[in-house]
Amino acid sequence: MTQQFVAMHMSDGIINAPTSVIFGVLAVAALGFCGWRARSELDERTVPLAGLVAAFIFAVQMVNFPILPGVSGHLLGGALAAILVGPFTGALCVSIVLVVQSLLFADGGITALGTNITNMSLIGVAAGYATAAITYTFTKQLGASAFVAAVIGTVAAAMGFVIEYAIGGASSASLVAVAGYMFGTHVLIGVGEGVITALTVVAVARARPDLVYLLRNSRREALA
Repeated sequence: MTQQFVAMHMSDGIINAPTSVIFGVLAVAALGFCGWRARSELDERTVPLAGLVAAFIFAVQMVNFPILPGVSGHLLGGALAAILVGPFTGALCVSIVLVVQSLLFADGGITALGTNITNMSLIGVAAGYATAAITYTFTKQLGASAFVAAVIGTVAAAMGFVIEYAIGGASSASLVAVAGYMFGTHVLIGVGEGVITALTVVAVARARPDLVYLLRNSRREALA
């Protein structure tokens, strides 16, 4: 296995061309929908925060941390973005980061951009926010909710890759081996991401709780 599997930035050639095209079209359609729905999440106060979230995710994705000998990972940022600015805006933030990294820094293949966006921007964000919303509803513990959401979102994004590999994997590695490797390493990566996400979200909430989308949305649902 290569580090490309672990960091979730898939390179060109891991997934065959037809599968890459399918998920590229899926990513474009889904991001168009996210752009339409993001208007309900943003206002004059939160638009600058969305820019800061994208910049923060870009910065921390450039920093790798060790997981196993010869293996490292980095923050994916899906749960963090969704909790702070909302799931639809969060998906756009992560997608912008992935596009810039692919085109300017060759971090993730261009033909794999659709699958990378599907995994990290769509699956990771959706799973992370759903987990955070459910956990916070029952516990009212923002830090714990953010931690669990980051772990689940990271593992879900990794499993998205496993599904894509099952559909059109171009490598000789067996599906069972890929699935086991991805799950095991991304549980560990998720723990590191969970700590960073929880600390960041709690810090923002202490300074400006009115800017945290999860808190604002929970209050609206309570009043409904």
